[in-house]
Amino acid sequence: MTDLGGALGGRTSLASAVASAGGAAPLKDASLLSFNQATAERASLPDVIEACARHGVPRISIWRHKLAETGLERAARLVRDAGLRVSSLCRGGMFPAPTAAERSARIDDNRRAIDEAATLGAEVLVLVCGAATDRDIGAAREMVADGIAAIAPYAAERGVRLGIEPLHPAFAAERSCITTMREARLISERFDSANVGVVVDVYHVWWDPERAEEIARLGDRVAGYHVNDWLVPVKNVLMNRGMMGDGVIELRRIRGEIERAGYRGPIEVEIFNEEIWQTPLDDLVRLTKERFVEVA
Repeated sequence: MTDLGGALGGRTSLASAVASAGGAAPLKDASLLSFNQATAERASLPDVIEACARHGVPRISIWRHKLAETGLERAARLVRDAGLRVSSLCRGGMFPAPTAAERSARIDDNRRAIDEAATLGAEVLVLVCGAATDRDIGAAREMVADGIAAIAPYAAERGVRLGIEPLHPAFAAERSCITTMREARLISERFDSANVGVVVDVYHVWWDPERAEEIARLGDRVAGYHVNDWLVPVKNVLMNRGMMGDGVIELRRIRGEIERAGYRGPIEVEIFNEEIWQTPLDDLVRLTKERFVEVA
């Protein structure tokens, strides 16, 4: 018989502990900063690499459509020559599909993404898991778990960690059926933590009443951490991300939760916002670095 008193007591203790903890100390410098390519969507990958090197940003996160424009081998050479490291490649995933043939094709594409990540020396392949192809979101979640199981051994062989990124529930019907850290954690726990973890993006999880407790439960399963801000009023959920400090997210509180879980890796700035995309690249990278230290 399950000891409900003990189980609930342990859960209450953890909840009390995380509730009493405060925010993180201010960052001393930008040594953990990774500039996510999506923050400068209108710029080419070579231009972003050069701008990061110019402004002393040590890492970059690359998106696959930008990688395709540049070419894998050239991109790897540019990153290496600039002295940068690649914190992650985005994105893999998109596992649910209506037919077995389509699901198999998506598995093949994820294997290609793993190869690309390995060539770039990327630490993590970010998985945006995909939405239900019909109304059966439960079946879609099982397709996600099955898809990760199909690629996890190959990722381990290539030295690439898979990072499941739960998205805000507003994206459940279009981009991902995995919308809470609990869902992502439970899938990740089917695998070795060195092979499969969870990417925590503040935009997607700041609202979650179980956020602090779930981050604590993740521990060494935190595979990545993304920062930005939630602007109000919301006009377009996809494009509503703001520069750190311009919205309502308690960034240092969440970083404190991440640090107490044991994560000491790169912190990516990932922003989807047309106004930010129109900012001159050097000004954008400079502002990102300043806000990262001041606010994140």
